[in-house]
Amino acid sequence: MQDDDIANIMRALGHPVRLNILRFLASQQQRECCCGDVTESLPLAQSTVSQHIKVLLDAGLIERKPHGTRNRYMIRHDRLAEIGTAFGGLLDGLNFQAPHKEAEPA
Repeated sequence: MQDDDIANIMRALGHPVRLNILRFLASQQQRECCCGDVTESLPLAQSTVSQHIKVLLDAGLIERKPHGTRNRYMIRHDRLAEIGTAFGGLLDGLNFQAPHKEAEPA
């Protein structure tokens, strides 16, 4: 995964509403939901939810499947696995250590 892809995904994940949408989609038994289903679970207008869904689509975190006159949305588990691997590699490459606490005098 390229750095531009990681940055784009991080921007998409940087808003609480989009995180809530991903959680909602992940919790659904049928694995596919329309925008109205998501809107019912959040205290937001459908137009606002649609805008956030577009950001998630553009980042490749969810996919859209036409279903009659509506679109159904589902999480792209492969993409989330890729970002998990990329984050793991990023953290491994930083080689950081937690700072040591100095002992307080007794």
